[in-house]
Amino acid sequence: MYLKSQLSWNVVIHAENLDAKGLMLKKAIIIQLLDDFAAKKAMKNLGYFLALTTVERIGEGKVRQHSGDVLFPVDFSCITFKIFPGEILEGVVHKILKHGVFLRSGPSEKIYLSHQKMADYQYVPGENPFFRNDKSSKIEKGVVVRFVVIGEKYVEAEKDFQAVVSLEGDYLGPIS
Repeated sequence: MYLKSQLSWNVVIHAENLDAKGLMLKKAIIIQLLDDFAAKKAMKNLGYFLALTTVERIGEGKVRQHSGDVLFPVDFSCITFKIFPGEILEGVVHKILKHGVFLRSGPSEKIYLSHQKMADYQYVPGENPFFRNDKSSKIEKGVVVRFVVIGEKYVEAEKDFQAVVSLEGDYLGPIS
């Protein structure tokens, strides 16, 4: 689900980037905020950071004593993407294993659909393996699949989310 969030971060501007002209300072603060935003990637409570939409306020800078760098409090709005249990999403199959498939949905690439959660689908091995059911419906690489999220987990070390999903429910499965 896409979320609009209001955040307050502290942006540090190095002493060599400080300029007497206010426009260059504002530009340096925004550029540093964008760099910090991209490096952060994701947070457990907000999900993946996708876009910074507006800078609401840049507070008064405070000089750090030992380095001479200046710390500015910045309030801004952004768009994030977070997966919630029970949510119905669509994803593209990018990896097929004997025991299930991995899907991509939005910025998340670690979405696992176990063969146990694909009722009536059987694994068909080969050079290009796939899953097929009795109605000749196929789940193969590149196919878009509608699924329900069973659970999600945030991995702090990777700043990434993992999800386990299912096809058990109405109108779930490959989309033609």
